[in-house]
Amino acid sequence: MLTPDTAVSIIADAVYLIALVVCILVIPSLIGGLLVSIFQAATQINEQMLSFLPRLLITLGMLVFAGHWILRTLSELFIRTFQQAGQLVG
Repeated sequence: MLTPDTAVSIIADAVYLIALVVCILVIPSLIGGLLVSIFQAATQINEQMLSFLPRLLITLGMLVFAGHWILRTLSELFIRTFQQAGQLVG
């Protein structure tokens, strides 16, 4: 039976996993953007492409590097949720 505690547990697992995946993808991009901003401030180069391209490449690199783990973790969450669905309905 689906109780409020079970529903909160399922949602909490999903939100935690989404936050973890977003942090893995966004935090390296933020650090790269900070380094580029410091470089731009030191050299007074105000080129927009210089700030956008490294963040894009870092994010794509993290997708390549951690993509397998992200897909595996998300699939484990969905498999676990669908396995519990039969027990929770009846």
